[in-house]
Amino acid sequence: FVIQILFGVCISRCWLYRTVCVFQVGDRDDSNLYISMKLKAAAEIGINASHVRLPKTATEDEVLRRIVEVNENLEVHGLIVQLPLDSINPMDTEKVTNAVAPEKDVDGLTSINAGKLSRGDLGDCFIPCTPKGCMKLISQTGEVAGKNAVVIGRSKIVGAPMHDLLLWSHATVTTCHSKTTDLAAQVGRADILVVGAGKAEMVKGEWLKEGAVVIDCGINHIPDDSKANGMRVVGDVHYPSAKEKAGFITPVPGGVGPMTVAMLMENTVQSAKRFLKTYQPGKWNISYAKLKPQKPQPSDVAIAHSFTPKTIGRLAREVGLFSEEVEPYGTTRAKVRLEALNRLKTQPNGKYLVVTGITPTPLGEGTTTTTLGLAQALGAHLHVNSFACVRQPSRGSNFGVKGGAVGGGYCQVIPMEEVSLHLTSDIQAVMAASSLVVDTINARVLCESTQSDKVIQNIILVPILFGSRPIGIFARFYLINSFQTPSKQLSGYVASEMMAVLALSTSLGDMTRRLARVVVAYSRKGKPVTTEDLGISGVLATLMRDAVKPSLMQTMEGTPVFVHTCPLSDIAQGNSSILADQIALKLVGPEGFVVTEAEGGAELGMEKFFDIKCRSSGLHPDVVVMVASVPALKMHGGGPAVTAGSAMPKEYSAENLTLLENGCNHLKRQLENARAFGLPVVVAINTFSTDTDAELGLVCEQAKLAGALEAVPCSHWAEGGAGAVALGQAVQRAAETPHQMNFLYDLEMPIDDKIRVIAKSMYGADDVELLPQAQKKVALFSKQGLGNLPICMAKTHLSLSHDPERKGVPTGFTLPIRDIHANLGAGFLYPLVGTVSTGAVTHSYELLSVTHMNAELEHDMEYMGM
Repeated sequence: FVIQILFGVCISRCWLYRTVCVFQVGDRDDSNLYISMKLKAAAEIGINASHVRLPKTATEDEVLRRIVEVNENLEVHGLIVQLPLDSINPMDTEKVTNAVAPEKDVDGLTSINAGKLSRGDLGDCFIPCTPKGCMKLISQTGEVAGKNAVVIGRSKIVGAPMHDLLLWSHATVTTCHSKTTDLAAQVGRADILVVGAGKAEMVKGEWLKEGAVVIDCGINHIPDDSKANGMRVVGDVHYPSAKEKAGFITPVPGGVGPMTVAMLMENTVQSAKRFLKTYQPGKWNISYAKLKPQKPQPSDVAIAHSFTPKTIGRLAREVGLFSEEVEPYGTTRAKVRLEALNRLKTQPNGKYLVVTGITPTPLGEGTTTTTLGLAQALGAHLHVNSFACVRQPSRGSNFGVKGGAVGGGYCQVIPMEEVSLHLTSDIQAVMAASSLVVDTINARVLCESTQSDKVIQNIILVPILFGSRPIGIFARFYLINSFQTPSKQLSGYVASEMMAVLALSTSLGDMTRRLARVVVAYSRKGKPVTTEDLGISGVLATLMRDAVKPSLMQTMEGTPVFVHTCPLSDIAQGNSSILADQIALKLVGPEGFVVTEAEGGAELGMEKFFDIKCRSSGLHPDVVVMVASVPALKMHGGGPAVTAGSAMPKEYSAENLTLLENGCNHLKRQLENARAFGLPVVVAINTFSTDTDAELGLVCEQAKLAGALEAVPCSHWAEGGAGAVALGQAVQRAAETPHQMNFLYDLEMPIDDKIRVIAKSMYGADDVELLPQAQKKVALFSKQGLGNLPICMAKTHLSLSHDPERKGVPTGFTLPIRDIHANLGAGFLYPLVGTVSTGAVTHSYELLSVTHMNAELEHDMEYMGM
């Protein structure tokens, strides 16, 4: 009978890959024997079995951690914890067995499986192997329903589940134990007797009812001089006398034991079958929220508060992250460790989408909202793995009129307060690192200005904090790479080169090396001073070691989102982190989609995405999504200015095809910019309630004439992912078209030629004018071997030109380059275009006379070519 069961399991092996893991603590001889039997049986029927053994010194935490690892391994369908746990450290057996995932608990010992069995949910649980084997044997003897059954023993391994199984098979069941009086009389009434008391030969043959079915689960050792080891294995029933009276009886050994192993194999196959019912290769087993959009639409805050997000642990499991790869910050956000990228390095990448837009206007284009809406449409409605990657809002956006910058309407990252404020303190880490640089320079300048070189070298702290030699930093002036927004509101440390470094790093080691290259000052001899020269690069990396991990959150429909880094597009690269994109591309798998956003217009954030970010990451996108809106295009077509707090001009709420057609020239220009990189472009028209069919039709027509593969009106702000399904389908089609990404310029081109290529091809400038200071920097950087760095144009994001007031498609202008700086940590040169300000922080020290300092400053700037 056992052979028949094993054969029945075996015949399915041609179509099902099954794995069972036996988990052991210690090295008990009896446990080793039982494990060898299980491994042998698995091998005989084609089950892939593994054996994980921890030493006796293992702690309970180590055991639990290893169990979680096996729980999360999709290739393992059954997990067996071999008991007893043989450790020198205290072990809570109940806690350890309950740590096994119920769906992999092929031993049937977890409280969840036991509870389901006691309720009669036999089809939705795993039955402990020994009782299940006993029932298989009993069922072969005839009908069970209506019979009197007696179970001796109440352990959760045999007695208790045996009682439940017999009861749900409609027998009348009595459970006996050590406190039962007149046990012989109870046994004498049993048509079915199952014994698992652990007491050698306690049940005598004369107790039995004639013809009873006797199942002996006992394993006991008694003295026997005829055996080599002096011991003999017997059951709980006195077999010689019982076999004379029983109708059926199991021997010991050779009876229930093999059946237990057979049931273990059967449960493993059953686990694999259940897994395959819900598992689709490459598809997440993820749940999405069902939106019920309200009309009139409530405020963004009211909408955000009307949804309860999934716990972050659940979301992480749904997208294939292991527990050890996730660091929760509360219940709805978490950091993802970079070890996940190492584990998934052999996984093929998914499809890569970049969302850009026309030049921003006060009327809003909605690139972030579209990014999230597209991700929701692909995931919740088109049923493909989908991940969004967006930048973290900075304080300027949080507390200004722009809002939280985490989407809007029914396409938001939630909880909105958490993502809009501190999130996981990445910005605070950047601020702390930048403050350390400032404080170190303050201390260094003060020390070098008041002490001799000999004294400095003899100070014990100098070699530790500053390195072993004086540098001679400007006593009057030095530069910290920290920036201002064009509105002159100091965003300082948030927009610093360190944020750019964080976004472009591909590993912790890469970030550490980049931070060491950051130039924070110049010496009196004109040589750049790096954080490595100051002896603080390692400390900076330590301060930012957690900030390098992407932060995991979710949209309103439960789609996963990475919110990570926030470099600005007007003075930095304007894209979320490379690491967020890399991990997301691995998690979605080859058929999934990652939707990332490039801030600002296509000529700015998108160009930097390709020429800076893609060069650093080595990733090549598949599709560009260009976001536009009818009101914004009307402004680019010559519509009146919009002032916050004033009534909206009627041109933006009434149909005006002439104004809109003029504005479509700007869309055409930005489509040319997007197509310059060799990828298919899909236009997403972010619709407003005031848009007319004629206006939307005009934009679609003009977009296709300008080379867009498709143009799709979207209502995701009002409807969530359902309003972007057509966009998602268009993106899926576009991703299948043949394409080959290319860069705008070759890195080996001279610096001024690279600037000229960007200005002419992206902005439509007639030419560029390098002012004297910029000319000196071109010569200096070329001499220093920095000419092969990519270019990050520091230009207003409000116009294709350098003049923020010029909307539409400015022509007939020459782009003025007043200066060029080098961000060696981030790895790019950034020309200052027009009057854009990077808000460089300068510090003064009145340690020397003003006349002497000014003379020294002039000498030093001349030396550096400034």
